[in-house]
Amino acid sequence: MTNALKLSAQKVQDALIAGGFSNQIIELADSTRTSVEAAIAVGCEVAQIAKSLIFQGRESRHAILVIASGVNRVNEKRLAELLGEKLQKPDADFVREQTGFVIGGVPPIGHSHMLTTYIDEDLLQYAEIWAAAGHPHAVFKLTPAELVRMTSGTVISIH
Repeated sequence: MTNALKLSAQKVQDALIAGGFSNQIIELADSTRTSVEAAIAVGCEVAQIAKSLIFQGRESRHAILVIASGVNRVNEKRLAELLGEKLQKPDADFVREQTGFVIGGVPPIGHSHMLTTYIDEDLLQYAEIWAAAGHPHAVFKLTPAELVRMTSGTVISIH
């Protein structure tokens, strides 16, 4: 852990503070790019990792953020039905343009654009979870209730 956060992690810390949250970003020597890496780095279950996945509406071209438990896969067909349009996986440039962050470090807040956000209901069973904080080595601890409040996300079953 270092004293000065990387610029992308500081952007998330600033968004937390602006939202009235006291969560603290930590930067780790080990990568937190994947759910497994993040769980090992912070010492929690993989299911406690709140991974941020970006999808793109095929027709609307809008970005959709799904915050899923680290052990779950998103049922894209079910999500598409919920949204009323087919989805596609965007490229890295689209993710960076829409969120302001690189894949592997996309946080739940602090994005360049407002994103439609869905939260995996499986995350609600944990007292604490961990989310990416703008950089592949930065994370922060939060509660599921804080995640819902800070993102204004809709809780759904992603299976």
